[in-house]
Amino acid sequence: MTKAGGAKKILGIFGRMLLLLVLVSVLSFVLITKAPIDPLTAYVGTESTLSQEAKDEIAEKWGLNESLPVRYFTWVKNMLHGDFGMSITYKKPVIDVIHERLAYSAVLMALAWVFSGILGYALGILSGMRRGKLFDKVVKTFCLVLQSAPSFWLGLLILSVFAVQLGWFPIGMAMPPGKLAAEVTLSDRLHHLILPVFTLTIVSIGKITLYTRQKLIEIASSDYILFARARGENTRQLISRHMLRNTALPAVTTQFLSFSELFGGMALAETVFSYPGIGTATTAAALNGDVPLLLGITLISALFVFSGNLIANILYGVVDPRLREGGGYV
Repeated sequence: MTKAGGAKKILGIFGRMLLLLVLVSVLSFVLITKAPIDPLTAYVGTESTLSQEAKDEIAEKWGLNESLPVRYFTWVKNMLHGDFGMSITYKKPVIDVIHERLAYSAVLMALAWVFSGILGYALGILSGMRRGKLFDKVVKTFCLVLQSAPSFWLGLLILSVFAVQLGWFPIGMAMPPGKLAAEVTLSDRLHHLILPVFTLTIVSIGKITLYTRQKLIEIASSDYILFARARGENTRQLISRHMLRNTALPAVTTQFLSFSELFGGMALAETVFSYPGIGTATTAAALNGDVPLLLGITLISALFVFSGNLIANILYGVVDPRLREGGGYV
């Protein structure tokens, strides 16, 4: 595919991303505003002594008396100017809450994503090469158990063993309690990161392992591998020349497409370990009826997932140049 064609297709993907964000914003706004959540009650509290006149004044200031379309377009207009509203839970602008919490979550997700991808791919290759043997059976059973086990249950199990019983790691938080932020060292932060990263890595490793294993088995039984064996290529040559390259593309695809699952698992893992990321902010916003924060996090998460899909499409041609030549490269 030519550079002009590739650029045109990437612009088309960005157009679809913009359309997706619009649809997500409409759907999330309607669902959240129609949910049994009263923003005014969440703001003033159920035992507030405010008069009805004061509550009506707050509702008028927030535009709660307006129709749903008017409220939506007002929210979109403010959002385009960088105003996502005020968080009821944290008493600060939503954009500041997301910026602060996303910094913690980005480190957690990046480490878990890299570790799960590398370990899952390696386990998939090793398991596929030992198909039917004890190692393969153990890996398959392990991955199937992980696929069916809830991430919060694994998090609680890991927390109870390594933090409570053995005492090797802190129970939660992103830094030692009682320490000023300026006094927290890098080793302190890493020490608090280990268990959440380990949990999220374990939760995410099953899918990439099983997919890589199955793909390797399919490639190993293909005609061109049989022909390569007939030419005298040994196992190492078969892996390096044929199998790794042909399994790398689906592995990259699967790993980038798992962004949505990673985001969901991160929310549960952060809640279990009281890690101050975007996941715990989502839970707190849902429990407190924090509509502005919920809407902001929904848009950020949609953008995050679509970015993963976009990167996967772009990397197709990097991993397998045949897609560029055949016009399949984005």
